[in-house]
Amino acid sequence: MNILYHLTVPPPAMPECDAVVQEIGALRGHFGGRLVYLNPNRAFPLCLPRVVFGLHKLRQLRALESDTQIHHLFNPDPFPFPVLRVLRRPIVYSLTGGVRDRRPSVAFFASFAAVTVADGRSLKRLRAWGLDNAVLVRPGIDTTRFTCSPLPLRSEIRLMVGSAPWTKRQFRSKGIEALLAAARQVDHLRLVFLWRGVLAEEMERRVRRLGLEGRVKVLNRRVDVNEVLAGVHAGVALATGPAIIRPYPHSLMESLAAGKPVIVSRCIPMADYVEQTGCGKVVDRVTPTDILTAIEALAGEYEELQRVARQVGQRDFSQQGMIASYRKVYERILESTA
Repeated sequence: MNILYHLTVPPPAMPECDAVVQEIGALRGHFGGRLVYLNPNRAFPLCLPRVVFGLHKLRQLRALESDTQIHHLFNPDPFPFPVLRVLRRPIVYSLTGGVRDRRPSVAFFASFAAVTVADGRSLKRLRAWGLDNAVLVRPGIDTTRFTCSPLPLRSEIRLMVGSAPWTKRQFRSKGIEALLAAARQVDHLRLVFLWRGVLAEEMERRVRRLGLEGRVKVLNRRVDVNEVLAGVHAGVALATGPAIIRPYPHSLMESLAAGKPVIVSRCIPMADYVEQTGCGKVVDRVTPTDILTAIEALAGEYEELQRVARQVGQRDFSQQGMIASYRKVYERILESTA
């Protein structure tokens, strides 16, 4: 197979910390292919709108099509990028965020060979809108990188926080402000944030302003997440809406793979899985009160939640399972175009 992968974000400062880049890397390692960044905003002095993404690389994309069988684009929401209209090979459009209730251009997305989603909520919504080409592909990670290192729960509870914000506005919408406020209210809460080179100084400034230097750690560097998880009791990912975070955040899959339960916002589709399996707690509102309620509930049932996390984490999120699902999508497209 020869797949041409597309990303609509600028090249990240720390690509090894970006979940979508990791996913594409796993696919390229298995299927081969190249990666093209369609976002021009690192190279241009003005911030250009999404409608022009990829148009500056149109000549390169056309040249690459000579030995490309399938285009595979990753983007958080169903945005109708005009550049996709001029590509001549079949297109797979992977939605990396949860699908909101705003109906996209059905005719535009129905023209693609496949639209993949990571969760059942999004699949149900797209099919209700008439997108019969919508396909469920559960994400996966390299679970072999993670080992179970039980940490006794005594006077303190330690949480690992992933999905760092890309913008200042996301300090609120990704629950960072609420988590810091919660940590300020109770002395026994410790937070470890995985950062990725963006807005690190802003985060450190907020931690200092709240006087949380002794209780909050910001890891703004490449780390062994398995080692970080060995020193915490659970992972947490929060959001005020489904489109700003992955339906199955990598940090939560990694937590479960290491046998650590999770705390997740109800608007994130993974919340359905957490409730069904009993591997963590769900937060209804991103407020300090609701977060602390979920933390206390997790602490009260910690041994059972930890047992379930050990059971499901290595079983349900294998990278090989994700690759096998995409292989089915690719093979069906190639068979239909043969």
